[in-house]
Amino acid sequence: MSLEAFTSYLSIEKNYSSHTVKAYQKDLTEFKKYCLRIYDLKVIKDVEYTLIRSWVVSLVDAGISNRTINRKIASLKGYYKFLQKIGVLEKNPLAKHKALKTEKKLEVPFSEIEMDKVLKQIPFEDDFEGVRNKLMIELLYATGMRRAELINLKVHDINSTRTTIKVLGKRNKERIIPLLSSMSLLFNSYLLRRSEIELQEELPFLFLTKSGHKLYETLVYRVINKYFSMVSPKIKKSPHILRHTFATHLLNKGADLNAVKELLGHSSLASTQVYTHNNIAELKKVHLTAHPRNKE
Repeated sequence: MSLEAFTSYLSIEKNYSSHTVKAYQKDLTEFKKYCLRIYDLKVIKDVEYTLIRSWVVSLVDAGISNRTINRKIASLKGYYKFLQKIGVLEKNPLAKHKALKTEKKLEVPFSEIEMDKVLKQIPFEDDFEGVRNKLMIELLYATGMRRAELINLKVHDINSTRTTIKVLGKRNKERIIPLLSSMSLLFNSYLLRRSEIELQEELPFLFLTKSGHKLYETLVYRVINKYFSMVSPKIKKSPHILRHTFATHLLNKGADLNAVKELLGHSSLASTQVYTHNNIAELKKVHLTAHPRNKE
């Protein structure tokens, strides 16, 4: 069965992003090459679990992390589920596979002090890129949106009357996020400078490069890393850490978990609860400071 049929299924029926589909393609192509090179097997639907297990062992021996291996196996498992769905395969060879153990990743959010330093103390250039970069940081922190969501924002997604922004999330699921009224001046300043950029083509996207093209992922990462490296010693400084910071700060201030879930665009509370460990840490701090028994 052609891998193209599976990737079309992921794109059209599952509404996966092009980035996710490419990741699936890469993992499956890699496995296909392994089957051909080691076992001279061209049709990967016919493999048995022992062969897959040998691939896993080869990945471990190559120093690939358990987390990455689990992702590759998840891609393969999804492919076999698809073959079952369309009646090509009766049994999924990975049905009883257990994921490799991984260490829990603890992502440390930026502190409120670090956020204040970036947004209030760092002098952003008063030109297109400077205003754009500050707006990007403000927007990521104020809304908790994903990097891909930021990149795909369109000018008409901003509702200045209602001070809201429409975000297209995973699986093409839309959500409306309120905007801080204090951001209106920054938005206006950026839109004015954006109108002066010479576009390579008519683009509806809110954020552009200075040469008039659509923003791209590595540029967003570089912007975040550049400014936060000036104020924070944390190892990881990325757009996702800003999303993490948004959720953590809201929960620390007493925001309802369900409300944060909706703002983040999570489909279940389980996804949102990864941020609560910071909230618990803050509660412990308050508890130790305020509880009468701690004074004794």
